[in-house]
Amino acid sequence: MTLKEGRNKGVYEVIDIQVEHNLERRLEALGLTAGTLVVVLNNDKRGAMTVKFRGTRFAIGRHIANSIIVKEASV
Repeated sequence: MTLKEGRNKGVYEVIDIQVEHNLERRLEALGLTAGTLVVVLNNDKRGAMTVKFRGTRFAIGRHIANSIIVKEASV
């Protein structure tokens, strides 16, 4: 599934990030890499979604969220 499909308050583990190289490097610099746990804070299906990973909140555009492959994490 993609991060875009995540539900509010859901915890997901990043499996793969399928974006252009420069954007992938930027996300890695922010700490979003394979294996990272991501909490969906707001996914109201309009505009950017709000997520939290590595202790920081981020707004991620839907196009980017649709390119991040995740699975539900067993927390």
